[in-house]
Amino acid sequence: MRVQHTLDPAAHQTKRKKEQPLNSRSTKRTRTAEGRRNANTEAPKRLRKANAEEDRELKRARSETNKNNTRDNVGDNNRTRTSTSANRKPWNFGRPTYKCQYCKALLWCEERLNSNKGTTTPSFGICCKQGKIDLPPLRGPPPYLRNLLRSEGQDSVNFKENIRSYNSMFSFTSIGGAVDKEINTRKGPYVFRLHGQNYHHIGTLLPQGTDKPRFAQLYIYNTENEVENKISASRRNDNKSTVDPNIVKELKIMLDDNNILAKTFRMARDRFQEGDYHDYTLRILGKRNGTHNLPSASEVAALVVRDPTGESEGRDIVVEYKNMEPQRISEIHPKFMSMQYPLLFPYGEDGFKLEIPYKKTKGGTNSRKYVMLLDYYAFYLQQRPDQGMLLLKSGHLSLQFWVDVYTCIEQNRLNWIRHNQGKLRTELYSGLQDAIERGDTRIEQVGKRIIVPSSFTGGRRNKAQYLQDAFAICRWAGYPDLFITFTCNAKWPEIQYMLDEAGGGQKPADRPDIVDRVFMIKLKELMRDIKEKKYFGETVASKSH
Repeated sequence: MRVQHTLDPAAHQTKRKKEQPLNSRSTKRTRTAEGRRNANTEAPKRLRKANAEEDRELKRARSETNKNNTRDNVGDNNRTRTSTSANRKPWNFGRPTYKCQYCKALLWCEERLNSNKGTTTPSFGICCKQGKIDLPPLRGPPPYLRNLLRSEGQDSVNFKENIRSYNSMFSFTSIGGAVDKEINTRKGPYVFRLHGQNYHHIGTLLPQGTDKPRFAQLYIYNTENEVENKISASRRNDNKSTVDPNIVKELKIMLDDNNILAKTFRMARDRFQEGDYHDYTLRILGKRNGTHNLPSASEVAALVVRDPTGESEGRDIVVEYKNMEPQRISEIHPKFMSMQYPLLFPYGEDGFKLEIPYKKTKGGTNSRKYVMLLDYYAFYLQQRPDQGMLLLKSGHLSLQFWVDVYTCIEQNRLNWIRHNQGKLRTELYSGLQDAIERGDTRIEQVGKRIIVPSSFTGGRRNKAQYLQDAFAICRWAGYPDLFITFTCNAKWPEIQYMLDEAGGGQKPADRPDIVDRVFMIKLKELMRDIKEKKYFGETVASKSH
């Protein structure tokens, strides 16, 4: 801090230098005799007195200056230390103390809609869209599965470490994408990464020739040695897994008693043992009466005579006896996820299906009639005290499930774009005239072009639109003054607060959904500090991505 004083020591030094020539010899020679006598007698006394007074005043000024500088320095240091400590203290928005008034999901107040308004009766949209989505809660797991996930014994530790292998033993379908197994060989949290297009396939009821049974075939073929067959099939996919035969046996008993899909395939096995049913197929029905109930085995599937000329009705899953290529299952079949993840859906519950209606709410308007795939899974991937938490607390299997859900949502969006090109007005992008101008005059070279609009996140047009928006801002407002990269700290206390509410000793790496939610809350608060509170001054333009 720069301080100005009324008495400047430099000024006194200059004054003294100007007064010194009065005592010089050249000046004394020009004086009269009387002046010489007065100068020799009175002037030295007067000058010495004035000089002494000036010296005292100079010392006093220097002393006052040092005191003021010391006081200012101490004040600056205290203010700097206080402001630095205040800036270093991270913003903590506390525990998740709010529950959605419609679906009872546990949320933070900062996740409410219209966050700038009061918090007396906050409303939330990330869970149930203010009551528009009304789905039954998930049931809790069977006792044996619940004990494996909660206890800390040797069986529980083995089950948690190899939960994906155990699930693969009992799954009815195969996953189509290629799993990256090299990413987890290095240090760091577990990551499930998938390459290529993801899809689910189901094979025949029985293996062909000398092939070993896999997936759904294990429920029908050679069930006397079913445990050994399941372990053998699992080791073909992952040689490093150390599964326990006793756990496999207990899981088999649990699913036979509770899982409706396991009962369906056991029913087909019993029918095959009674007689020759080579001309029969197992049809898993995709459209049934009722919504989100737990039907009987006869309502889920039917063993019908094979019709070579017939086709499946709607999106039914038709499992042939033999001599059939693997069949791809639609993402909107009610049993799509239950067949791939029997340990996450131990009862074989129905999943998403078409035409689940929105619930009518007071004063609310719905632009759509039916629940979308994204809305469905966003509803169930929330913490609720009265709902089973298998989808959130199954470790590595939960991570695989979330990746699978994301790919299903993306595939469903792309399918809609493929079949609704007319609504997107793709004739504005390309047409027959454009093909002729390009020289594509042969029919076999033209083909069918699918236009992905800019509204599809991650698409080529979406990225180009963001780039053009950034260029437009720079052209209007000039080059940016701040380019901020905001990262997340997995040790933020808010993340641990939500993990404590869930229980089970989970780590932040086990719940990326919580990490993402806390990150978005703090990112929005950072933008609010810059744009509304104006900590860096007036904001002319900004671009968040």
